[in-house]
Amino acid sequence: MSLFSFVKEAGEKLIDLLTPGNANAEEQLKKHVESVGLGNPNISATVEGDKVILKGEVASQEEREKIILAAGNIAGVASVDDQITVTGPVVAAARFVTVKKGDTLSAISVVVYGNAGQYNKIFEANKPMLKHPDKIYPGQVLRIPE
Repeated sequence: MSLFSFVKEAGEKLIDLLTPGNANAEEQLKKHVESVGLGNPNISATVEGDKVILKGEVASQEEREKIILAAGNIAGVASVDDQITVTGPVVAAARFVTVKKGDTLSAISVVVYGNAGQYNKIFEANKPMLKHPDKIYPGQVLRIPE
């Protein structure tokens, strides 16, 4: 499938997730996916060093992308190996953008859409992981819909 890169030093800190030999890594990742509001998808997750491997099936491309971002935006994760299958209709994948220091959703919107007023499109595409449009951080990876 695909390998996605993330900023290893950025993201939410999940204690012990990346500890070598952590037998609870899959359970911790699934709880994290659920805690950010993505429900309880039919996926499995394993950790190899600083890489998370995701397998399973989801209903939509959007759900797949949000699960990848939920796993990748964890401190210590450098990459996500996506082996998730989408069972629903095939749609174009969204782009991913890494937030830089000083970025706002409006500034990102100007770069990708040419219009600062489209920031809400980015915010909505990243819900429920984003709770507020002003709560983004450097190193965070966001979905950018067409």
